[in-house]
Amino acid sequence: MSRIFYSILFTGSSLFLLYACTKSSSSTTSTVGNWVRRSDFDGVARSEAVSFVVGDSAYVATGYDGDVRLSDLWKYDVVNNYWIQKADLPGGGRSSAVGFATTTKGYVGTGYDGVNKLKDFWEYNPVTNNWTKKADFAGPARYDAVGFGISDKGYITTGFDGNYLKDFWMYDPATDSWTQKVSLGGSKRSGAVSFVYKGNAYVCTGTNNGTPVNDFWMYDPTADKWTEKNFISNVSTETFDDAYAIVRSNSVAFVIGDKAYVSTGENGSILSDTWEYDFATDVWIKKTNWEGSERTGATGFSVKNRGFLLTGRNSTFRFDDMREFLPNDAYNAND
Repeated sequence: MSRIFYSILFTGSSLFLLYACTKSSSSTTSTVGNWVRRSDFDGVARSEAVSFVVGDSAYVATGYDGDVRLSDLWKYDVVNNYWIQKADLPGGGRSSAVGFATTTKGYVGTGYDGVNKLKDFWEYNPVTNNWTKKADFAGPARYDAVGFGISDKGYITTGFDGNYLKDFWMYDPATDSWTQKVSLGGSKRSGAVSFVYKGNAYVCTGTNNGTPVNDFWMYDPTADKWTEKNFISNVSTETFDDAYAIVRSNSVAFVIGDKAYVSTGENGSILSDTWEYDFATDVWIKKTNWEGSERTGATGFSVKNRGFLLTGRNSTFRFDDMREFLPNDAYNAND
């Protein structure tokens, strides 16, 4: 739920600095919201990393730098705006894995090591800075799945194991065991996003058999039930979705307050647009575009009710820049 390049960065460093320091020309003043540059990610530039949040700290791990798959872990201090390296994931480098957290621990599993699809599963204790191997993911080995934590349980669904998937599994840390749950409704998919709001999880975007999907689902763990939300493309006879252009894969999602945000990704081309979802109305509106270089395979997180997007790649570069989204601020090209 987030993932890199040294030879490209070194040989094209002057061009990379131009990209990293200049806001995208596709930014717009006709919509609301402002992306503000924060401390660059301290690890090597990468794509297809994972992230998770424990308490008031965010963590970014693994990914691909264009040459090797990575196993490093970095902690972001949101108050003081700096990164510090923590213990490497012992399971080996990987990209397109899943990362999520329960109340006190972070988890990373599945992914791709450049040869094999993976199903190993690891728990990170931020107090001791140690990783512990847990029971392997009980579904087929895969990459490009989504994972999320709700209270003291973790969940993994979708992805690609040679076929597109939508099976759904719950992890219980108390028993170190997996239980298969009722599958996600609608389309199988890989490269989707997930986010959690008030104890319910939401899954949307992604591709199935190479085609972007437009269905959108909410999971209620109390009822153990998936409920379909409005489509994320213009398919209704009403006007609310006439401008929808949300379908994509390999994008980033995070929650700020009572709204969710989806940004960047790809759908035929690499994207920079940002969309805001209102949980109360089940309606999306367009916000200010991501203000860095267009990218796919980025990662993001919400911490202390603030949303961040970082890393990713385009057809030439992998990135290490990070920006915070201020959804109600006016666009400012100079911050």
